[in-house]
Amino acid sequence: MVREVFTLERGPLTADTVGLRLAEAKDLLGAVQQTLVAEQAQAAVITQVPCPHCGRSRRVKDSRDIVVRTLFGTLRLTSPRWRHCRCRPQPTTTFSPLAAVLPERHTPELVYLQARFAGLVSYGLSAGLLAEVLPLGRTLHATAVRRHVYAVGRRLDDELGPEQPFFVEGCPADWAELPRPDLPLTVSLDGGYVHSATQQSRRDGWFQVIAGKSVPADGPAKCFGYVQSYDSKPKRRLFELLTAQGMQANQQVTFLTDGGQDVRDLPLYLNPQAEHLLDWFHVTMRLTVMTQLAKGLRAPPGLVEQLSRLKWFCWHGNVFRALQTAEDIEVDLDVDDAGPQQRKLRKAVAEFGGYLRANAASIPNYGERYRAGETISSSVAESTVNQVISKRMVKNQQMRWSPRGAHLLLQVRTRVLNDDLAADFRRWHPGFTHTTDGPPAELSVAA
Repeated sequence: MVREVFTLERGPLTADTVGLRLAEAKDLLGAVQQTLVAEQAQAAVITQVPCPHCGRSRRVKDSRDIVVRTLFGTLRLTSPRWRHCRCRPQPTTTFSPLAAVLPERHTPELVYLQARFAGLVSYGLSAGLLAEVLPLGRTLHATAVRRHVYAVGRRLDDELGPEQPFFVEGCPADWAELPRPDLPLTVSLDGGYVHSATQQSRRDGWFQVIAGKSVPADGPAKCFGYVQSYDSKPKRRLFELLTAQGMQANQQVTFLTDGGQDVRDLPLYLNPQAEHLLDWFHVTMRLTVMTQLAKGLRAPPGLVEQLSRLKWFCWHGNVFRALQTAEDIEVDLDVDDAGPQQRKLRKAVAEFGGYLRANAASIPNYGERYRAGETISSSVAESTVNQVISKRMVKNQQMRWSPRGAHLLLQVRTRVLNDDLAADFRRWHPGFTHTTDGPPAELSVAA
C-alpha cells in the first residue's frame, strides 16, 4: 500500500531554498513516524486475535486511545480491549494487547537522549534543545526530563548488588593462581558540596557529594559519584566500577584520599593488594595555610623554620618526628598574651596534629615515591569533583538539590561521562541501536 504523507514545493534554487528546512524536516519525520507506527500497531494487534491455546478468535469488549511519545512525534494509537478466551483460566477478564506491548508509553531513544543531555546541562536546557531539533509533537517540560532521569538513575542503582563491608574473597593461594594482573589501578577520592533544597542562607544548607576516578595504567579512566547521606551502597558502587575495569585480587590498587573520615573508610577491604595513601596535596595545603598565618603575626622566633621542618618530616613520611614538631609548636604558641591570630594558628596546628594521628598508617615517604615516579597527589580527584559535581550542579547553576535528586542525577551523569549510558540502554532494550563515537564533550552554559 502506498500512502502520501508529505508534499514539498520549491521555487528557484537559492541559498535559502536548497534542501529541507528544519520545520519541513520535522513535519516529514512526524508524518512518516505516524504512518509507520500505525502499520506496526495494526500488525501487532492482528497477530493477537486468535487464542494461542485453542485458536478461536477473541471477542472485542471496547477500544481506547493510548499515547506513545517518540523522538519523531507524539502518537495517539487505537488500542482495542479484548475478552480472554474461556479455554484457560485467566487472572483478568479482559486485556489490551497494544498496551501490553508498549507499557512505558515512550521509546527508549527518547528517554536516552533526555538522560544524556540532562547529564550535561540543566533539565530546562535539555528540554529546550530536544524540542528545537526534533518533532516531539508536544511541549517537553523540564519536570518530564527530570522524571525520566530519576527513573534511569533508580534503575542503575537497583542493578547494584547488596552492600557488604568486606569484598575480599578467597585466599592467597587462590590469588596466586590468577593470570598475571595488569599494571596498578590508581583511585582518587574527594568530596564537594552542593546547595540543599532546604537552604535558608548561603552559609547553611549544604550537603556533601563524594566523587572519584579510577585511572588504569592502560585504558580509559572511569568516574563515579554519590551522595553519602543518601546512598546505602557506596562500597558496592566502587567495587563494581573497579571490577568493570578488570581489577583482580592479585592486582595492586592505590587509593588516594584527603584523609577525611567519610572517604577514608570507603576503599577498605575492596582488594587484598590495595595501599591507602593520604594525598600530599591536602597535607601541604594545610601546612601552607599555617605558614602564611605565621608570617602575618608576631610569632615566636623560629616558628616559620619549625613549620618548614614539620613539612620536611611529612614529606619523608616521618610521622613520629612530625607529631613531635607539631606538639613543640603548640607549646611555643600557648602563651598568656596570645592574640586572636596566634590562637587561631595554635588551633590549626593542633588540628593538623590530630589529622596526622588519624591518617598515620596512610602517610608514605612522599619523596621516595616522587623520585620513583609514583603517584603522591589526588589532583585527579580535584578535577573529578569539578567535572562531576561543580560544572553541572554548582557553577552557573541556580538550582538547589535534594540528596535523592542529586544522587540519581550523579548516576546518570557519570554514566554519560564514562560513555556507558548507551550500553546500559542496549542491555535493557535489545532493539536499542543508538551508538556514540566516544564520551561527549562537556558543555559550558552561562547562567
